[in-house]
Formats: sequence, structure tokens, C-alpha cells
Amino acid sequence: MTTTGRSILNRLYAQTVAGSPVTSEGLARLGISADLAVHYVRAGWLNRLARGVFVRSGEVPGLHPSLRLLERMILGFHVGGKTALNWYGVRHYVAQQETLHLYGSVAAKLPVWFVERFPAEYHRKRLFAEPPDRLLHVAPFEDRADGPQVSAPERAMLELLSEVGVRQPLQEAKELMESTYNLRADVLRELLKCCTNVKTVRLCLQLGREFSLPWIKKLDSSELPTGSARPWVARSADGLLVLKP
Repeated sequence: MTTTGRSILNRLYAQTVAGSPVTSEGLARLGISADLAVHYVRAGWLNRLARGVFVRSGEVPGLHPSLRLLERMILGFHVGGKTALNWYGVRHYVAQQETLHLYGSVAAKLPVWFVERFPAEYHRKRLFAEPPDRLLHVAPFEDRADGPQVSAPERAMLELLSEVGVRQPLQEAKELMESTYNLRADVLRELLKCCTNVKTVRLCLQLGREFSLPWIKKLDSSELPTGSARPWVARSADGLLVLKP
């Protein structure tokens, strides 16, 4: 390897995190052209995950760095719903290999190299009236500078409730909701006011009352978008779900 080539390779290792996938565009910013990337792959200094996506030799993609890469590829991408709740310690049981619940503002398909390593489901969802590039109460996990974007517990619970009757069993949602006594009423109020799904708003209020959760007393349903005075009724695998205003 020439001195220049070694210098560029050293730059790659100095400016990327272990287990962090990097795209062709990312390599180009480090001075690694497409032809040079091919040379590095053949020489065993880079591993190719897919067309235009690489990882440093001898490393496997890490979950958090991989999520950060997908954030740059999919508008509004974040960890949410049941996975976010699990990361915050709100769980009913621990699965051996939990499916990641990932959300975004646009239609997208998760890369094969990602789902082969991290079983995941992607949900295109616009549950709140918000700018798709400035999501409400979504922030880096544990406030780490390199942490993936994750829904706050209040948002994650509403994302979970929005799936009831579709992909999410009602009974499990109830069991998770029962342990959410620490949710912040002010954050929940802000999110509920912006929620575009009547079912989610009503289900949140109904379960909050059912379990006498502390935050329910601080919410005024008359300020929230609960829809018309008629009951909301839907049939699912759990049976008939009736939600009153």
C-alpha cells in the first residue's frame, strides 16, 4: 500500500466508530472513491454489506450505529412503540430475540443486511401533527451524542396503542399500560392534543381510568381530540373493541 493509501485508511479508522456501517457517500467524504473502496474490499480492509454499504474489516454492524445510518436514509426514522418502552424498562416479559419496532414518516423498506442481523418491523406512521423532520418527543437514547433516535415513553405508549387491533394484542397493551404510572402528564397532554388518531386518544384515556394511573387525573378529556359523541367500535382478533369519548 502506498503512503497515501495508508493515510486514507487510517483516516477511515480514526473517523468511524467500530461496527458502524458506512455508505459510499460517507467513504467519499473521507477521500475513498468507489474504485478505491473496491480495492479495499478485495484487499480485505473493508467488508461489503450491500451495494454501497460497507463496514471495517473484521467487524460486524452494531445495532446503534446501524440505526443511526438508517436515520440518514429514512425521513422521521426512530425506534418507537414496544421496543422503545422495552428500552426504558417497561416490559411484560423478556423475549429471547425481540423484534425491533421502527417508525418513519415515509414508505420505506429496511435493508436486507439490517433485518438479517436485527429482526425488525418498519411502520410508516404519522400519528401526530408534526413536522416529519422535527418529531415531538423523539431524542437520542439516554441523551448520548451517538445514540439512536428513540421515542420518549409517552410517545412510545401512544405508538403502541395505535397498533391495537392491527398488529398489537389488546391484552399485552393493557399489561404494559398498567405499569406506566411514571408517564409525564404534561408530555402526554401535548402529544394527545396533536394526535390524529381518535382510537389512540380514547384508548389511552380509557386504560388510564381503568388502572387509576396518576397521570389520568391531570388530563382534561374535553381538551383532547376524542372525536364525536358516538362510541368508536372495531372488531379485531381480540373481539369487539368499544371506546367511548
